[in-house]
Amino acid sequence: MADHGPTTMELVEVKAEDILAERRAFYERFMTSTTWSIGATVVLLVLMWIFLV
Repeated sequence: MADHGPTTMELVEVKAEDILAERRAFYERFMTSTTWSIGATVVLLVLMWIFLV
């Protein structure tokens, strides 16, 4: 196996505000996509009810 030299990592301080902002943005995207998915499902079911019954 190839021998790799030592690697150095630069650690960056992570603040609670950054983590909360990232989680809040994820939650907002999740809720938006969930709302659109439920809406599309309802529309599809209504169209099936109209055209197939």
